Amino acid sequence: MFNPEPGNNSRSFVQSIENAASSFAIKKVVTPHGQSADIERTIISLGKASHGGLVFLPDALTYARRNKIVELIAQQRIPAIYPWRDFVVAGGLISYGPGTGYNKELVTQAAGYVNRILNGEKPAELPVQAPTKLVIAINARTAKTLGLEIPARLIALADEVIE
Repeated sequence: MFNPEPGNNSRSFVQSIENAASSFAIKKVVTPHGQSADIERTIISLGKASHGGLVFLPDALTYARRNKIVELIAQQRIPAIYPWRDFVVAGGLISYGPGTGYNKELVTQAAGYVNRILNGEKPAELPVQAPTKLVIAINARTAKTLGLEIPARLIALADEVIE
């Protein structure tokens, strides 16, 4: 799921996911959302389908609504992967991303850029930066509820496993 609103960075992830879907022989369904009702409708419809799952792309809208999203997904018994650990803490299955939704590293990078711009550097000339550490968090309790067995290799790679 991604937020198609202007200024949201989720669109940059969509092409990568579309490319990966074909190599894993899975059917992709791109589900843009802009409002809570869109998110709820998509989750409920996916819950009625068999063998579905969700990948949430990073955006402030889903982050702000993470508790409700995780609750709906649990009700529909859908496996989902999220961009931030905070979703897993709220009961989500797994996350892979830069730790918490708005972590210190990212805020520090942004503040450094603001400082450089205020000191006269042109934004278009600043290099693109990305997080240097990505975190895998797994909620073992949620996996058990869904009847999923998380591979031992993935458990070994995880930065955090919530029992």
